[in-house]
Amino acid sequence: MKGLIFALLIAAGACGLRAETPEQRGKRVVDECVQALGGDRFLNMQNRVESGRAYSFYREKLTGLSIAKIYTRYDSGVTDTAHQLAQRERDNFDKKEDYGTLFTDKEAWDITYRGARPLPEDRFARYADTTLHDVFYILRVRLHEPGWIIESKGADVIENAAVEIVDLTDADNRTTTVYFDRINKWPVRQVFYRRDNVTKDKNEEVTHFTKYRDAGGVQWPFAIERDRNGEKIYEIFSTAVEINDPKASNDLFALPSTIKLLKPE
Repeated sequence: MKGLIFALLIAAGACGLRAETPEQRGKRVVDECVQALGGDRFLNMQNRVESGRAYSFYREKLTGLSIAKIYTRYDSGVTDTAHQLAQRERDNFDKKEDYGTLFTDKEAWDITYRGARPLPEDRFARYADTTLHDVFYILRVRLHEPGWIIESKGADVIENAAVEIVDLTDADNRTTTVYFDRINKWPVRQVFYRRDNVTKDKNEEVTHFTKYRDAGGVQWPFAIERDRNGEKIYEIFSTAVEINDPKASNDLFALPSTIKLLKPE
């Protein structure tokens, strides 16, 4: 019975493709997604705090586990959002939140009781590239940019879910392929490719979004998994997500003036 429903949904999607151009269909799917995520509440989200457990993996083996609190703040003053991050992120670990990582718009720091140590430039570059490709960041921050090509690639069934597939390509030819749930409208999967600066190999970066729940009027995935070339590298399971949390003060997203600055490793 489930297979029949999926078949009917895909057939309906095929009929829709004949009535709309790929660009029109892609734009409609994206607009429906924004509304499903919370509409104006999502678009006006100023900060987000995700609390839970984070796992890191290497070659499918668990290499790290920590209680995590991920603070994200959007910066409204950035105009060139295609090339400058309009987001700061503070990742705190352990119950005491006494160590973690700070990502600003230009650099990244590893913070411990010893002080703040700058992370390598390639680590920040990878973070920035991942952020610029991220579908939630694109929808929240970047869609006002000129030159976007939003094109439907049709309908399919992925991981037992009927989806709409849309390519989001910016003016710099960065493409993120997003799989939107056809019933709930929100993203369930995204794919983009990154060239390794050392080996020059082309890496496939895949992120899965599941367990959506209401977080203060915004629908947010409480389980996020990232894969690289088919291998799981990161996973976070949130127990709570707060939107526009007053405790996410500006001080969290800048180095304290009194902190000791350590030399790069």
